[in-house]
Amino acid sequence: MPVSAVLWVSETPERLRHRAGRAVRRAVGLSSERPEPCNDPAEAYFAVDGVARIIHADLPPMLIGGLGSLFLQMLHPHTMAGVAQHSRYRDDPRGRLLQTAHFIGRTTFGSTSAAKASIERVLSVHERVRGVADDGQPYYANDPHLLAWVHSCEVSMFLRAYQRFGAHEISPDDANRYVYEMAKLARDLGVEDPPTTVAELDDGLEAFRPELRLCPDGVVARDFVVRGFVRGSHQRFAHRLFVDSAFNLMPTWARDLLEVPTKPGASRRAVRLSTSALSSLLRLAVPPPTPVNQPGIDRRRRARPGRSRRATTPE
Repeated sequence: MPVSAVLWVSETPERLRHRAGRAVRRAVGLSSERPEPCNDPAEAYFAVDGVARIIHADLPPMLIGGLGSLFLQMLHPHTMAGVAQHSRYRDDPRGRLLQTAHFIGRTTFGSTSAAKASIERVLSVHERVRGVADDGQPYYANDPHLLAWVHSCEVSMFLRAYQRFGAHEISPDDANRYVYEMAKLARDLGVEDPPTTVAELDDGLEAFRPELRLCPDGVVARDFVVRGFVRGSHQRFAHRLFVDSAFNLMPTWARDLLEVPTKPGASRRAVRLSTSALSSLLRLAVPPPTPVNQPGIDRRRRARPGRSRRATTPE
């Protein structure tokens, strides 16, 4: 066999995986390639051996956590007013997703200068996002109080999704470290006294409950996200599975406010098993990058669904 043929055969699996990875990223709206990370500890915005890099590099739980974060954010009428009055999310959902992905990527894996530039762009855009909500009260996207709500939604759902569907087990100390790391980004965005532990994060979400309700714009956004913008039966099935998994991650009170019925335990377990299997399959096509010396993360493979040694998140 010619040498060229041997080389082609040996490279085929990697080529196939690269092609599959590009197809998966395009299917979920991530049309651009993953940027090269900044691995210089002196230049990186986040610690190169931090937990944030482990969690944010794993695509399946980030998609599920992102959906959960969106659903939670819809429950604050002032946050929802800003989205409804100033966003074109229904006209360009892929563009909105790509902007969010770029922001997470640049702040998590980028240099300090790249992260700071992204933060300044977000704050500049938010400066124009202001108006009056349906309760007659003014809102402002750079209000530290609303920023704290959005931050708490994102960190809580990203963490819960990784605890349930991530590639590796993470300890309670790792979970606290993740919240602590993300507090840096929250402060740079303008959040005053952000949570630095999981307990503070949970308490902060609870403290917002008196302000939360599903407003009419929230109903529209909820239904739009549930329907999704993907095409093809397989993609629609995967999207619906991830939506159900996102709902299952949320506290019962949040599902009740969203008017999403809590499914029986057997149904939730079936969703969890199916989502775990799909996440493993997607991870073959879009594997997380090799982490940089992260001794705190348990590198063992996650236990087979249904046989986990311990429950990391509530059913």
